[in-house]
Amino acid sequence: MGFLYETHLHTTEASACSPTPGEDYVEYMMGLGYSGIIVTDHFFTGNSCVPKNLPWKERVDIYCSGYEHAFKKAEGLDFNVMFGIEYNFQGDEYLLYGVDKEWLLANEDIEEKSRREIYDMVHAAGGIMIQAHPYRERGYLSAIHLMPAVCDGAEVYNSGNPDYQNALGYQFAKEHNFLMSAGSDIHSFPMLSMGGMSFPYKINSIQEYVKAFLAGDGTPVFRINPKDENTVFTEVEKSRALTVISQGPTLPVIMHE
Repeated sequence: MGFLYETHLHTTEASACSPTPGEDYVEYMMGLGYSGIIVTDHFFTGNSCVPKNLPWKERVDIYCSGYEHAFKKAEGLDFNVMFGIEYNFQGDEYLLYGVDKEWLLANEDIEEKSRREIYDMVHAAGGIMIQAHPYRERGYLSAIHLMPAVCDGAEVYNSGNPDYQNALGYQFAKEHNFLMSAGSDIHSFPMLSMGGMSFPYKINSIQEYVKAFLAGDGTPVFRINPKDENTVFTEVEKSRALTVISQGPTLPVIMHE
């Protein structure tokens, strides 16, 4: 399987929906065979637990603390902890890779930006923008929002989605010739299934991850019952249930230019 990386992970320090401290993931994910994780907490525009009434620097400090705690826990271990962001607009969320804390501190007006503006800012910093779970449906969502023009790729496997929603995301990526990503979207553990990106070589930094992803060297993979020693990570493309549409979306789909 090569080197396996979790690309979508939430901590209690910054994500209101996660009960898990950043440092608690390190041992657990190593035990499942991961070589590293990308911490992608919900940003202030999404399901964040960071207070809105604090000065910008304090908000950013709290937001980055889950990543920083995990990074510190992994010091001295053969396990790489990297920083990312999950940015929300109208229920459509994007995984930002290749930006950092200093980038956030320098962009205090980021919450006011459009999809296109965020995309341009991320690219200017050498990063990429991946649409997370494109066809996700939840009770609190009224529509599915898609904007292919601001995507460097799409998440085609998300452990929190039923197979048909992942298959819709896979076909979305195929239709637009996107590079494909996979992740667990882990908030706590254990999970019934896990996802990730497998590479034939070790990734040592988020910049290396961005370069490797853009080179097409990553393979989206998933694993059912990850604590069962008889199960293994499998390529998403080898699963009919995850790649062939069995039903359409039930929410209206809004395509943004």
